Amino acid sequence: MPQYMVERHLPGITPEQLTAAASRAKAVTAKLTNEGKPVRYLRSTFVPSEEKSFCLFEAPSAERVREANVLAEIPLLRITEVAHIAADDLP
Repeated sequence: MPQYMVERHLPGITPEQLTAAASRAKAVTAKLTNEGKPVRYLRSTFVPSEEKSFCLFEAPSAERVREANVLAEIPLLRITEVAHIAADDLP
């Protein structure tokens, strides 16, 4: 299944608010998946110096990722399909 990176600008967000947002993303994606709309929240990376967060999702489309973020009430700048290369996958 494709993976998508969600870029967010979150000025002034606290660690508690960041954790709460990630929890909402996880709960909403689980609910959508149970309703037959597969989408999975995988992880987030926060860059404090830029007040940006990059969240990784797995879904059949960017629109499904957008739907999950809207339902979770988490703002976003853009959604981009991504590919990852892991160190463990390299020779």
